Amino acid sequence: MSDLVLKLDGIEKTYNAGKPNAVQVLQGVSLSMGRGEVVALVAPSGAGKSTLLHIAGLLDVPDAGHVSIGGQDMTGRSDRRRTAVRRADVGFVYQFHHLLPEFTALENVVLPQLANGVGRSEAELRAADLLARVGVGGRADHRPAALSGGEQQRVAFCRALANEPRLLLADEPTGNLDSITSDTVFGALMDLVRSTGMSALIATHNLELASRMDRVLRLDAGVLTEG
Repeated sequence: MSDLVLKLDGIEKTYNAGKPNAVQVLQGVSLSMGRGEVVALVAPSGAGKSTLLHIAGLLDVPDAGHVSIGGQDMTGRSDRRRTAVRRADVGFVYQFHHLLPEFTALENVVLPQLANGVGRSEAELRAADLLARVGVGGRADHRPAALSGGEQQRVAFCRALANEPRLLLADEPTGNLDSITSDTVFGALMDLVRSTGMSALIATHNLELASRMDRVLRLDAGVLTEG
């Protein structure tokens, strides 16, 4: 298993290529992340951070460059192979929780495990453990509508980590919360990430939260620099 969890090399992405309104979103972006490293991605709105996260997580394909996860170069791989690697090795958290409203908190964390071939009993035990570790174990049988915003986001964190991915990608995970709840929820996320030893690339506008990570990268006008 490679100690290099994520490597992006010369990533280029242009929308509406060849048209008068073409926009080059990413210009030769390169980065490397080691096992257990937590990195902040700071960028103004519209700078391309969501595009970068989608490419890193194999949800989108760059126009040029290479994406490697766990030492596997995913360039030119089939959709089936990309989906398999994404399901096994990558977890996603977004600004909005996107929990399935008809299922309980526990069930929302169980479902991705079942899709990955884990037995129901084992999946329920892991889901209950994750929910307890972020302080919402007592709310496991509640549906999302009965949870606060902070509780919903903590459940979303557990869902993202349910299959023990190597890499967590988070796009403004506390951006929809007030400052006090944001700090509490971010602390729960960091505790979870640190305790599992996974790597995380976390996009945020909050410079105080960014300062609590191992290093800061800045994306502006499609160019990535150390912050």
